[in-house]
Amino acid sequence: MNHLHRRMGTFSLTMVGLGSIIGSGWLFGAWRAAQIAGPAAIISWIIGMIVILFIGLSYSELGSMFPEAGGMVKYTQYSHGSFLGFIAAWANWIAIVSVIPVEAVASVQYMSSWPWEWAKWTSSLVENGTLTLPGLGIASVLLLIYFLLNFWTVSLFSKANSLITIFKIVIPGLTIGSLLFAGFHSENFTSGEGIAPNGWASVLTAVATSGIVFAFNGFQSPINMAGEAKNPGRSIPLAVVGSILIATVIYILLQVAFIGAVDPSMTVHGWSHLNFNSPFADLAIALSINWLVIVLYADAFVSPSGTGITYTATTSRMIYGMEKNKYLPGVLGKLHPIYGVPRQAMFFNLAVSFIFLFLFRGWGVLAEIISVATLISYITGPVTAMTLRRTGKEFYRPLRLKGLSIIAPLGFIFASLTLYWARWPLTGQVLFIIMMGLPIYFYYQAKLKWKGFQKNFLAGLWMVTYLLCMIVISYLGSKKFGGINVIPYGWDMLIITCLSLVFYVWAVKSGFKTEYLKEATKVNEEMRLRERTIESQLDKEKAV
Repeated sequence: MNHLHRRMGTFSLTMVGLGSIIGSGWLFGAWRAAQIAGPAAIISWIIGMIVILFIGLSYSELGSMFPEAGGMVKYTQYSHGSFLGFIAAWANWIAIVSVIPVEAVASVQYMSSWPWEWAKWTSSLVENGTLTLPGLGIASVLLLIYFLLNFWTVSLFSKANSLITIFKIVIPGLTIGSLLFAGFHSENFTSGEGIAPNGWASVLTAVATSGIVFAFNGFQSPINMAGEAKNPGRSIPLAVVGSILIATVIYILLQVAFIGAVDPSMTVHGWSHLNFNSPFADLAIALSINWLVIVLYADAFVSPSGTGITYTATTSRMIYGMEKNKYLPGVLGKLHPIYGVPRQAMFFNLAVSFIFLFLFRGWGVLAEIISVATLISYITGPVTAMTLRRTGKEFYRPLRLKGLSIIAPLGFIFASLTLYWARWPLTGQVLFIIMMGLPIYFYYQAKLKWKGFQKNFLAGLWMVTYLLCMIVISYLGSKKFGGINVIPYGWDMLIITCLSLVFYVWAVKSGFKTEYLKEATKVNEEMRLRERTIESQLDKEKAV
């Protein structure tokens, strides 16, 4: 009985999701999206929501079947074995570990425009959207703070999270209200070259690169915390869909407020010339809403740091999970005997965060890389959910999605299109980072004497072929998406849609009854027993 009371209900899981979705994305997303797509950025958010909802739904079925910590790293391994499992886990880990430095960068970028006399020195922290050496220094200190907060305890984190999340929702709300009230220029939506000044292709690119996919990435958190859920079958889908929808409303209102608050004289030369180091604070200064300026500068530390701290916790759990899957050295799977925290994994992630921080020194660049890596890791979700309907028929499914046979292929197509919209050469660079993980996989296979290698490799071969095809199409694709224009605009998206369907069918057919299903069955059974216990207890209470 004692383990029931400390589990998370639908509300707190939704809060975890919302808390992860509203990180630095809200502080910069509206500005980046407006820069790329102009006023039509509002449409970009809606497209982004649809893409993520379709993917999130597939993952909800998986999360409620296997409620375990860091589940996102394991599902694909259950359906397709270790090779595809590794690629998905690697892409997911890259996407999530790079969030830690991006949040630190966000705080420093906001700090660099502090308007007070005593804070003149902060203006030297950022130059043209990239951090200078002093800026990198402060961001490094923030990384160490996130690290130390997770180093001793997890309970500290969970206490702080709900409080930080409420703060995160209230402040965007205040920002929306005061910007709409203080200076709203409705002509911004239609003046100049109309609603989509950079063409409709830019509206699609904004979905992939302005930080929209990046912002919604937090929908994974309730799924990764599924092991803590009271009633996973009900609360996971509600928390996932709920947090995506609430966040969408907040983000669209922020986008409207942002576009309306920009001084029309600033967009005379086009939206792409909008240059802000700290977008909402700069607008509040221009409109002289002084109290909001102070609130925003405070929030620029609280919001990103909250997310940075959350992700420091989740990534160490992911590395711990990848070691358990035999993809990484054993030392990374050790838990601290007193604090129960995987400390070696935390040190490893800290080192990787520093590499990302020093290589890509601006919020925009990092958000782009995260978005593309995220999309690659998402592609496996719909495939896994559908495959397990065939290879894991006997599993207990607290949530059995109606229409999954339509939702899953659509999710796959949407993710592929969004990946393409990210534009060449970015698509190629990130796919290269993903391929860099393969030698690690082969090294550990060699240590296991290539046991069962062929079967696992063939089950994941579609993914390697898919990634190579995406690189080629992205390079040959239309000029509007950075390609060399061999495949004209329009046809490029048609080709990707048809190819995605082919790869989707191949992917679902590649799945087989893997050896990892034993472990999956154990997790599934434990959850079933837990639900029965809860039901019988509720029945007893009713009887009384």
